[in-house]
Amino acid sequence: MKICVFGAGAIGGLMAAKLAAKGDHEVTVIARGPHLAAMQSKGLVLRSEGTETTVPVRAVATAEEAGVQDYVVVTLKAHSLPGAAKQMQPLLGPETAIVSAVNGIPWWYFHKLAGPHEGRRVESVDPGGVVSELLAPSRAIGAIVYPAAEVPEPGVIEHTYGDRFTLGEPDGSRSPRVSALSEALIAAGLKAPVRPKIRDELWVKLWGNMAFNPISALTGVTLDVLIGDPGQRGVARAMMLEGQAVAEKLGVRFAIDVDKRIAGGAEVGAHKTSMLQDLERGRPMEIDALLGAVVELAALVEVPVPTCDTVLALVRARARVAGCY
Repeated sequence: MKICVFGAGAIGGLMAAKLAAKGDHEVTVIARGPHLAAMQSKGLVLRSEGTETTVPVRAVATAEEAGVQDYVVVTLKAHSLPGAAKQMQPLLGPETAIVSAVNGIPWWYFHKLAGPHEGRRVESVDPGGVVSELLAPSRAIGAIVYPAAEVPEPGVIEHTYGDRFTLGEPDGSRSPRVSALSEALIAAGLKAPVRPKIRDELWVKLWGNMAFNPISALTGVTLDVLIGDPGQRGVARAMMLEGQAVAEKLGVRFAIDVDKRIAGGAEVGAHKTSMLQDLERGRPMEIDALLGAVVELAALVEVPVPTCDTVLALVRARARVAGCY
């Protein structure tokens, strides 16, 4: 199979390195700048579990160079998708699947979701329908990302924990394409279960991100401090309960309760959320995918979310002041 990682940062680089090391499939990464140059000159370096491995990988700057693929793994942040979707077109053949390893509510959320909202567009992550027009929701395979990794220097992926990428078709089927992808990732040493209700798992991850990320961006504290502080923890819990009410109105069922999810966040320890890291580095923040979309869906299903509304307004204002929104 031909598998391309578009925007091969930390998570995409981890997946590419694992697949390329196994050598069963043709793996291409699309990157830019010093990261691209390093991979082209010396390969992709993966540091994981106390070992360092250098993997030869096909690294290119453009989709035109990569050509048509069987799978395109998208690990960009959601706000980058409208701009990137046009660049991705040369990768797409009639049967190309897009593996959506993007945090938050995805552009394909209502594709094949039985009920009154089937086929609806989520404006917060698909403004004006530009993403859906260029990346048809029928191409999407959902992927929930659990590993943690970073790029400490160009061409190097530092994998700190986790090895699971949960997969699922929007319609819940175990299609040949999702089964083949799961088998490829498992053969490469990753966990890649296929779940019939991918949105349920999507919300469990989003549950923490929608609260912990914006609160940390407002207070500037790490996850352990946030959860250990009764006031911040209380705000996070209120936001999560509001999010749960929205999700359940859309048919989602949570396998754990809110306090167990918060406890899971506490186990991560002194971790800076991605939104806080982006704020500190002056980069655009994932506000709309992680929280704005939840507020949009709340209005759709007529669920009041006063705490989420307030935090959303505050974090947007904070981001604008910092030039990150």
